[in-house]
Amino acid sequence: MPIDQVLNFEDTEKAFAYKSDSQLKKAKFLFSVMQFSPLVKIGSRLTPWAIKTGLPVKGIIKHTLFEQFVGGESLKDTASVLNMLDSFKVKVILDYGVEGGEYGDAKYDIETETFIKVLAFSATRKNIPFISIKVTGLSSKSLLEKLNVSIGKPTSDKIENLIPTEIKKLTDEDQKAWDNLLKRTEKICRNAANLGVGVMIDAEESWIQDPIDYIAFLMMEKFNKEKIVVYNTIQLYRSDRLQFLSDSYAHAEMNNYHVGLKLVRGAYMEKERERAEKAVYPSPIQLDKSSTDKDYNEAIQLGFEKIDTCSVIIASHNEFSNLFAADLAQKKGIALNHKHLHFSQLYGMSDNLTFNLADAGFNVSKYLPFGPLEEVIPYLMRRAQENSSVSGQTSRELQLINKEYKRRGI
Repeated sequence: MPIDQVLNFEDTEKAFAYKSDSQLKKAKFLFSVMQFSPLVKIGSRLTPWAIKTGLPVKGIIKHTLFEQFVGGESLKDTASVLNMLDSFKVKVILDYGVEGGEYGDAKYDIETETFIKVLAFSATRKNIPFISIKVTGLSSKSLLEKLNVSIGKPTSDKIENLIPTEIKKLTDEDQKAWDNLLKRTEKICRNAANLGVGVMIDAEESWIQDPIDYIAFLMMEKFNKEKIVVYNTIQLYRSDRLQFLSDSYAHAEMNNYHVGLKLVRGAYMEKERERAEKAVYPSPIQLDKSSTDKDYNEAIQLGFEKIDTCSVIIASHNEFSNLFAADLAQKKGIALNHKHLHFSQLYGMSDNLTFNLADAGFNVSKYLPFGPLEEVIPYLMRRAQENSSVSGQTSRELQLINKEYKRRGI
C-alpha cells in the first residue's frame, strides 16, 4: 500500500484525540499569541528578568507555555503525560531541562547524578527509550568555547588524533575541567548502557560544538560496539554538516562501532547569524531554507543506506521530510518499526505528525522536557521564538487546530 494511503497528516481527529475541548481552546489561544513576533521578542527578554526579580508571573507561564511544552516540574509529575502518550503508542525522549551556566564542579556533579536518576526512571518505563543531555549542563560554556578550535573531520584511524594541539596545551585548571567533563559524560553513558536506555547528546551553538562532537565520538566508540547507546545530534541548517555526517560514518567503519544520529534542522539560526555578523566571520548557516531541506533529506538517505549499523532519529517538524522518510523506508523494504528507524517531534508541537506516524506503526516519540520552571525558562523562550520566527509553523498549528474545531463543532 502506498505510504500516502497509510499516513495522513491532515487527520486532526487522531492528532488531537488526547486533547479535551478546553485544552484545544487553550492551545489555540497560545499559538494565536505566538503569531505576533514583536510581542514574543519582548516577552522572551522580560520573562527571565521578571522571574529573577520575583514578579508574580510564574502562574501565567505555568498554565500557558509550560503546560503546552513541558511534561512537569519533576520526574513524578511527568507520569500523566507519559501514560497518555503510551496509550497512543507514542514513546518519549526524556529531557531534564537544565542548560548552560557558569557553575563550579559541585553543581555539575549534582546535575550528573540527576541525569543518572532520569536514566533509572526511564528504565522502568517501557515507552522511554532515550534521554537527552546537554553538555552545557555538565560544564561551562566558556571552557567549551576555548576548546572549539576546529577538531576537524573525524577521518583519523585513532580518535586520539582528533584532539587538536590547542586542547593538548590547556592550562592545568582547564585540563582538570575538561577531564571532569569527560568523566561525567562517560558516567552517564555507562549507566545508560547498563540500563538499556539511549543517550542523545544535543547539538548546541557552532562556537562550542566541536568539543561536543568530539565527546560524542568518544562515547560512541566506547559504548556503541554491539548496540547503539549514544547518539550525536546533527544540525543540517549548518552548511558543513552533510560532509561531517559522511565523515562520521567513515570514522565509525574504520573503528568498528555503530553510529547513533538525531537529525534536526537546528535551533540557533538567528543567534548564529547575529554573532557571525558582529564578529565578522562567514556564517555557518545555509544560504536559504531550500539548501537546508536538501541536505536534511540527503542525510536521511545516507542513514537509510547504513540502517543495519546506524540508528537514525528523524527529529523534524517538516511534513515533507517525514513523508519522504516514511516513503523511502517503504521503498527500501525497511520495516516501519525497524529498531534503527525513529521519528520525533517536540511535545506540544506537530501532533498531526506524531500521532499519525504512531498510528501507522512507526516508532515515534515526543521530546519531553521536565524540570523546575526557573530551569526550563530558556527552553520555553526558544519554543516561543521558534514558533514566531519559523515560516508557517504557527499558522500551520492554528490551521490544524481550527480544522479540529470545525470537526468537533466547537
